[in-house]
Amino acid sequence: MSDVIWCYVTCPNRDVAKNIATTALQQRLIACANLFAQAESMYWWDGVIQTDEECVLICKTRKAQYAKLQEAIKEMHPYDCPCILALPVTEGNPGFLDWIQRETS
Repeated sequence: MSDVIWCYVTCPNRDVAKNIATTALQQRLIACANLFAQAESMYWWDGVIQTDEECVLICKTRKAQYAKLQEAIKEMHPYDCPCILALPVTEGNPGFLDWIQRETS
């Protein structure tokens, strides 16, 4: 099993997502990030179904970096309760997985 994880984060816009990704890269908390602008999100909040445009941020990192990454995201994120999820990577291109290990060590 791989030590690599995806960190899935939703952001209110591309600028917030890009700031989080840039800071996490500079701190070597992640090896790379993907930003998917204009995702439509629907969710319960304060007893009402909400619909918003968001930017999805996917960060590739190692389990060992997750706690630091989560704290960094929470510090930069404007939401009261941001969506930050760690998803295991069970398989992948060995060369790519090794690259993530190197870049986040």
